[in-house]
Amino acid sequence: MQLVLHTGAHYTEEDRLLKCLLHNKDTFAKRGIVVPGPSSFRGLFRDTLNAMHKAPPGPDARDILLDAALDDASADRLVLSDPNFFRTPATAVMEGELYRDAPKRMMHMAQLFPDDDIEICLAIRNPASLVPILFDKAMDQKDAAFWGKRGALDLRWSETLTNIRAAAPQIPITVWCNEDLPLIWSQVIREIAGLDVHEKITGGFDLLATIMSKEGMQRFRTYLDNHPEMSEIQKRRVIAAFLDKFAIDDEIEEEVDMPGWTEELVDEMSDIYDDDMEAIQRIPGVTMITP
Repeated sequence: MQLVLHTGAHYTEEDRLLKCLLHNKDTFAKRGIVVPGPSSFRGLFRDTLNAMHKAPPGPDARDILLDAALDDASADRLVLSDPNFFRTPATAVMEGELYRDAPKRMMHMAQLFPDDDIEICLAIRNPASLVPILFDKAMDQKDAAFWGKRGALDLRWSETLTNIRAAAPQIPITVWCNEDLPLIWSQVIREIAGLDVHEKITGGFDLLATIMSKEGMQRFRTYLDNHPEMSEIQKRRVIAAFLDKFAIDDEIEEEVDMPGWTEELVDEMSDIYDDDMEAIQRIPGVTMITP
């Protein structure tokens, strides 16, 4: 079985993405693609992964987990979406590292499903805007626990992804930037579902409609209707042009509120994030979706 893990990250439109997948649930099912609701599997998977820190799984663990997720359905491709696969927001940053437990947890997933084709789909986000949210949710905000011997300029998604690949080299990773998501939304949905680039989906502009004015969306849809032969790359250019004119500022502007951070520090973190994207694209086994 193809087992797709949409692992968040937290605060990267993960809930809206799951809703879009579920809106296509019936259509997907005809293709052997099953997208279970979160209540059917999240608790059991989380308990199992937590228990594996102390003991190996039982011989029937795989079947029990799949039974819970599939609920008597048959599937060639099972999509499991849970931003807490790696960790909860309370422990997402520990000692200055993003999702430090992710490698071990994905290694445990590989042990649970040794004969299945597992892949990870993951959205990442600029630490300059993400970490203040995670700090606010942190279980322990003391410097020793949250930052350790590191600082804000040491945060790297490439470190997390490299460590996951080292712990579970059989699991490929598809990653994208949350900042790019309005432009690549439909491709991300198709990638998670395993669909070809031109296959139709429901809700291909769900995210765009939340950040663009009604007038802009009406004009955008009219433009698409009048240009039905556009490629995906051309559509992205059109989306970018319409966003430039019709974006809702309050929906796209991110405020950074972190004790002790300056505007200069945030700018430097953003530059490091941009450089880190290039490093990520050089990691073997990692594919990045870009506009």
